[in-house]
Amino acid sequence: MITADLDRHLNRLGLSTRGAFHPAPDDLLISGKNIRTLVLIGNKGPDMWCVFSEAMANVPHPLDTWTKDVLPPIADHFRAYVIFPFEGPPYYPFQRWAIVADDVSRSPIGPLIHPVYGMWHAYRAAFLFTDKLDIPVSTAKSPSPCDTCVDKPCLTTCPVGAFKPGNYDVPACRDHIAAADGDACLHKGCLARRACPVGRDYIYEAPQAAFHMHHFLHAD
Repeated sequence: MITADLDRHLNRLGLSTRGAFHPAPDDLLISGKNIRTLVLIGNKGPDMWCVFSEAMANVPHPLDTWTKDVLPPIADHFRAYVIFPFEGPPYYPFQRWAIVADDVSRSPIGPLIHPVYGMWHAYRAAFLFTDKLDIPVSTAKSPSPCDTCVDKPCLTTCPVGAFKPGNYDVPACRDHIAAADGDACLHKGCLARRACPVGRDYIYEAPQAAFHMHHFLHAD
């Protein structure tokens, strides 16, 4: 099975396969290639950070650069094309693919939530195969953990109320973390995300969270 062999290569980088499916033509925004299998590649918890932080270079987009350095050789080995969520515009619909391929659902504050990893995971690439490969048989999706979360602390913890159901006030969030009052968010990670009770064993530790918040603050 392709995902088991592929995971053996990815796990050395703190990455893993994050689901796979056989796409219909309308599922892809890719022309000129007859893609019959799509495998998502991503991270769960801090494992990737342990590898990436050792190799982190002083370049404008170090995580994107590292990802583009380490994954193409693996894709070549498996005779796959590799694409990334940060390529664009237009950008590939990674979140839509994840909902099809992985056991995730949308959280009230936007990021996809997994019943085990919570919001402490991400998708870094997709491998595209022209063959219809054997993939794990899909099972029924787990109910969203948000459906049974009565208090929904993710919606009430943000110091500036940036999160409302279906809406994320990006300017308010950025202004807050750029100010002295936002020091906790900037250096420990989004307080709303950290308030989620799901996936506590996979929460990003301060250096990893601070890395992502810093790059969010200074993103174009």
